[in-house]
Amino acid sequence: MGDLNKPNINIGMLAHVDAGKTTLSEALLYKTGTIRKLGRVDTRDAFLDTNKQERARGITIFSKQAVVELENARITLLDTPGHVDFSAEMERTLQVLDYAILVISGADGIQSHTETLWRLLARYKIPVFIFVNKTDQSGVNKQRILEQLKNQLSDAIIDFSIQDAIDMEELSLCNEELLNHFLENNTLDTALLKTCIEKRQVFPCFFGSALKLTGIDEFIDGLNTYMNCPSYPDKFGAKVYKIARDPQGTRLAYMKITGGTLTSRMQITPDEKINQIRIYSGEKYTTVNEVPAGGICAVTGFDSAYAGQSVGSDTESEIPMLEPVMTYQLVLPEGTDALLILPKLKMLEEEEPQLHIVWNELLKQIHVQIMGAVQIEILQNLIKDRFGIEVGFTSGSIVYKETIKNTVEGVGHFEPLRHYAEVHLIIEPGEKGSGILYKADCSEDVLDKNWQRLIMTHLYEKAPVGVLTGSPLTDVTITLVSGRAHPKHTEGGDFRQATYRAVRQGLMQAESVLLEPYFNFTLKVPAENIGRAMTDLDRMNAKFALSDETDVSLSVITGTIPAACLSDYQTEVASYTKGLGRLSYRMDGYYPCHNAEEVIENFGYDAERDTLNPSSSVFCSHGSGTVIEWNEVFSHMHLDSVLELRKRGLNAGAANSSAVLNSRASSRTVSDEPLGTDEIDAILKQTYYSNSRGDNDKLHRTGAKKTDSTVKYVYKGTETPQNQGESYLLVDGYNIIFAWDELKELAAINLDSARGRLLDILCNYQAMTKCNLIAVFDAYRVQGHDTEMTDYHNIHVVFTKEAETADHYIESFAHRHGKKDYVRVATSDGLEQIIIIGQGCHLVSAREFQQEVRDMENHIREEYLNRTY
Repeated sequence: MGDLNKPNINIGMLAHVDAGKTTLSEALLYKTGTIRKLGRVDTRDAFLDTNKQERARGITIFSKQAVVELENARITLLDTPGHVDFSAEMERTLQVLDYAILVISGADGIQSHTETLWRLLARYKIPVFIFVNKTDQSGVNKQRILEQLKNQLSDAIIDFSIQDAIDMEELSLCNEELLNHFLENNTLDTALLKTCIEKRQVFPCFFGSALKLTGIDEFIDGLNTYMNCPSYPDKFGAKVYKIARDPQGTRLAYMKITGGTLTSRMQITPDEKINQIRIYSGEKYTTVNEVPAGGICAVTGFDSAYAGQSVGSDTESEIPMLEPVMTYQLVLPEGTDALLILPKLKMLEEEEPQLHIVWNELLKQIHVQIMGAVQIEILQNLIKDRFGIEVGFTSGSIVYKETIKNTVEGVGHFEPLRHYAEVHLIIEPGEKGSGILYKADCSEDVLDKNWQRLIMTHLYEKAPVGVLTGSPLTDVTITLVSGRAHPKHTEGGDFRQATYRAVRQGLMQAESVLLEPYFNFTLKVPAENIGRAMTDLDRMNAKFALSDETDVSLSVITGTIPAACLSDYQTEVASYTKGLGRLSYRMDGYYPCHNAEEVIENFGYDAERDTLNPSSSVFCSHGSGTVIEWNEVFSHMHLDSVLELRKRGLNAGAANSSAVLNSRASSRTVSDEPLGTDEIDAILKQTYYSNSRGDNDKLHRTGAKKTDSTVKYVYKGTETPQNQGESYLLVDGYNIIFAWDELKELAAINLDSARGRLLDILCNYQAMTKCNLIAVFDAYRVQGHDTEMTDYHNIHVVFTKEAETADHYIESFAHRHGKKDYVRVATSDGLEQIIIIGQGCHLVSAREFQQEVRDMENHIREEYLNRTY
């Protein structure tokens, strides 16, 4: 697997489909001694095309790697897909590259996808070596291709194919430093050239034929001579760029080490350790104990990793430029439950970033957003091979998005009985292509930092949708500017509700704009067909111009066009030009929809009836929660409008002082005292137990035994009452975290760490009580998350489905099991307490449960000390 002591350089192979990228990879591997036999795409034995679908189709679908030894460095060569349908797989690999090799077909020259690749390389600031392939074919003119490269890509592309014949004078014009050095010395220093190449000021170009191995030795010499080995910081960092599974189903996280050293058994997150480190070359791998900075490896044990994740000191990833523009409904075999297949598709989604799985809760349908038709066939085969299910797809439709044109303040208030949270967000238009940017600009005098972090977490956990068609929101900035919590009654779930409602309420006020994807296109047709082509393009709402460029006898038209209008026009072009015309296009971005009213009407979306995205708020009135519609929230909210304050030159901290808040006290009915035992019993006597038991109601609530003069709690958990089936303890995870000081302080630093600490405590507790212990956490993952239960050592952990709170899950569990099993619930949620006890379950408050845990820890400690001494 190479000399691990050599510095490592990561090089990616990029090209338009059929340019010969995989063939060049084979030639490099063969010439450097990595492989002994040349593989070929057409004979289906290429070293890096290991997947059976790749070999069957003769294209690269998944990025792969191989280790190559050069004289001065150890190279990790990453072969990426060339087909446009799999370009997202290629883009995520760019984030870990030190250099790139751009392969261009000498027969075809620069194509539309070549220009897309060039822009991506510029965006990620990757130095580039160019290899013009297939120069042995008849009609290939080296000088014409070089001129095309300079005109369409960069003037700094210089012919390096014969090192002794490099035009130093032309090269010196690429930058001022090179020019000064050349004028003083009449030559150019190699070290200076390497630096200029690394800074993307010079792009060396080589010519040859990978299939016939011509020009390969010169290319390898050029790589060896003109590449710098990158330097890295000492502090550990890593970038995850790919998730995959080996033939045994083991989950692998592929990463580049961007600082320090990765070692086996390293604690990669508070809850996870690296189990195994693998260095792959083709299908084979070697396990190692450590990987230094610059290395590429695959690790096991890092099960929470996702493509694009930054670990340790590594910087955050760029937002991907390439994204799907088509959506298809997945058609399942008759009798197949969509909810059962959804988790399997989510598994594929984490492995394939260009695959977007969307669950439509209202229609109970699975929709798939992908790059193109070829990807549909690949996906069908993947699902069949992995899960044994044959699926189909409906005809595709465009993926629309929404944005806004004006700045608004969104307010969300959530205040049912014994709950309280209010959130104010400024939502404003962002830069084109920026996605959604979240910020916090709120004084800690107004809202504690703890709550601010929680609000930001809730903003990130759910992708907002627009109000015109329910399509994803984009190109906006959402800033937390104000909010309020109650000192006793606010819980984490309250801010989740208030945050979601604030986003939605703001969007309801905003001037929304429907966006659709546009393509940049180049259409080449014979001169006699130019009139027909222009008429078609005008009909399809394209903006275009006739180019001065000609391609042999073909006229060239360039411009932009809505993706929805282009459809199958490529087939039409081939028909009316008798096969002579060529249409190429690439994604340009999202722009205002050309037929917005028609699209909105066809969607038939009613934002005010979208129960999954409520825009209303909940205020407490006369002791109960009252729903206030979005357009009336401003007259009920408890904090001043930040936008209005800014207009008056004030800030939220000053205006929302305690004096201002107290002046509004009469409009609020939040109690200053927690919900007590007597209060709960009184409520229950009027409802569930109005005709029964008397004093024993309190014992039923606490699960206690009455003795002569005291009530002693039985918390051991092993003594299930007779005829009550299984023994369960459900723990409302976030409720407990924010009720225990130790965990609350830890959550202020890292919520994941607090959750991990609680789970460890619960594991110890279960080991002593032997009950069925279930920790329940509100859903915190991406849109479409279904209820997920996992095992954590000796306990069960539930993450609720999207839009379902832990309260709802626990209440549902209590309803199903309360009458037949012995169910205890650890929570201090007042409303939840009433419902739980009403279902025949037994309540443990957060404070009581904490005391149980402490008593048990003391008991364990005493037993240990007695046994030891």
